[in-house]
Amino acid sequence: MPAYGAITVDYKTVNDDILATLEPPKIGWYLGFALALCLVAIGAYSWIYQVMNGLGVAGISHPVMWGVYITDFVFWVGIAHSGTLISAVLYLFRAKWRVPIYRIAEAMTVFAVMTAGLFPIIHLGRPWNFYWLLPYPNQRYLWVNFKSPLLWDVFAVSTYLTISVLFFITGLIPDIAAARDKATGPRKLLYSITSLGWRGTGRQWRHYVAAYGFFAALATPLVLSVHSVVSWDFAMSNVPGWHTTIFPPYFVAGAIFSGLAMVITITIPMRKAFKLEKYLTLWHYEKMCQLILFTSGIVTYAYSIEFFIAWYSNNIFERYQFWFRPFGYMKFAFWMMVFCNCIAPLTLWWKKWRTNLTWLFILSIIINIGMWFERFNIILQSLTVEYIPYAWGPYTLSWIDLGITVGSFGWFFMWLLMFIKIFPSVSLTEVKEVVELPGAAH
Repeated sequence: MPAYGAITVDYKTVNDDILATLEPPKIGWYLGFALALCLVAIGAYSWIYQVMNGLGVAGISHPVMWGVYITDFVFWVGIAHSGTLISAVLYLFRAKWRVPIYRIAEAMTVFAVMTAGLFPIIHLGRPWNFYWLLPYPNQRYLWVNFKSPLLWDVFAVSTYLTISVLFFITGLIPDIAAARDKATGPRKLLYSITSLGWRGTGRQWRHYVAAYGFFAALATPLVLSVHSVVSWDFAMSNVPGWHTTIFPPYFVAGAIFSGLAMVITITIPMRKAFKLEKYLTLWHYEKMCQLILFTSGIVTYAYSIEFFIAWYSNNIFERYQFWFRPFGYMKFAFWMMVFCNCIAPLTLWWKKWRTNLTWLFILSIIINIGMWFERFNIILQSLTVEYIPYAWGPYTLSWIDLGITVGSFGWFFMWLLMFIKIFPSVSLTEVKEVVELPGAAH
């Protein structure tokens, strides 16, 4: 009997099943892509309206000068984190359960960072001046402030995107070559170019394994460093609720938590649509659930320790901030965060819930709603009631904020849907390494 979660198919079946995902799209794909384009159009219209009329049309006003745009930025950087964890960290630890999901997680990482990178530019108000953030000699004698955590974001996110793209492309090369050998017409030309002359020789495999391992080792520290740098945007300030050393591990755990939930959101419909049940088994989802449960515990601990720090510090501003979050006029956001991130994942302690894909799909959406509200609480609630009551002010969400947020989801899923129809979304190479051939002795 094969082990629980084992992939028991022959190599030809692996090729046929995974390359079948590249066949001409069906109606469901077209509907999904049309919906994504509609969301992108809503976001584009909202952004153009903002550019024409100024940032005042958004919900940004004194004292909340960091609104939903920075919430969205932190959210999308967090979504990107699980891709690096699954593809790089778990590769170095040789965790077999990562194999059928790491390719889609890598794609998700690249597209999520592409989405996150839009929001600092949108938040500028004058997006055509975004290049002022880059340190380069110029005739205006302008130079960036290297002491600013916001500049650290520029380096962290651009480095993360560069390494993620290189890692992603390197892993794709052997699979693109397999697709090239079966393709015809324009696809044949595309795969011939993008496979970079791969022929599967022993010399090529040696270089490939060395390069892939190198990029995995290079990407692993980014799992910890990138979202830590993002957390310093807040922790380096003196705003009540932000100035704390718990933010780096808190943000990293939350990023992995939300990213794994997004992997589940994407792979469950993909598994059904492309008939990949042989490769994405319940065992793989159980492993993801166990990691989600672990990171949920860390996030829950971080929420509770924030209240302890506020009480133990005897700082009246910190104490009021953490009274305001659960009992102030934006308390809905706080309790939504607690339910989605702390209570709902507790169902994963039971195996029947961990193996119920309908519930896992619903829960993954619940978790990402909760993680968006977590960033909303951290950013907006802290700025709404800072130090003196004279400087307090309400925050009013506008249709511009909502339109651009909705557009970011359309942008992300637009790229993802194109990817799964152009390149293999499950790794042929690594699946063949872990399959248990039918009839083999165990």
